[in-house]
Amino acid sequence: MNTTESTRTAEFLAEFLDAWCAAEAAGDVAALDRYLAEDFLAVGPLGFTLSRQDWLDRHASGALTYESFELSELRTRQYGDVTVVVARQSGTGSYRNPAAPPQAPSVPVPGATRVTLVLTGGEQGRRLAGIQHSFIAGTPGAPPIPGAPAGAPSGGPR
Repeated sequence: MNTTESTRTAEFLAEFLDAWCAAEAAGDVAALDRYLAEDFLAVGPLGFTLSRQDWLDRHASGALTYESFELSELRTRQYGDVTVVVARQSGTGSYRNPAAPPQAPSVPVPGATRVTLVLTGGEQGRRLAGIQHSFIAGTPGAPPIPGAPAGAPSGGPR
């Protein structure tokens, strides 16, 4: 890939990720429907999986809402028409489990997770095929580090 192609690919990727983040923040199901691959699969920070329909339904039902949603610290690798992005996903929002009793409160979403995004397709047909979330130690919403003494800092990026 020459420099011009590389620059153009980076620009299309940035546009796609910006549009996807905006759709997530707004709960824009129609836009998310366009951005997710038909066989999209997400893995949450606790190991649960969400199909494409599960992902869309969280927004359509209002169970998941965001006040902010962004990606930073992007590291990108290109393998033909597949792009792998490792980033920090930060945001504020809440989730209410639709299966919970009506009086059950919403819970805040983790303040930050490390995500690995797998994107397929080229300039005309880029889609998000998968996302893997991992907690970032020491951030709001992350569980304590196993084996850490009580009251000790929960760690964090080193």
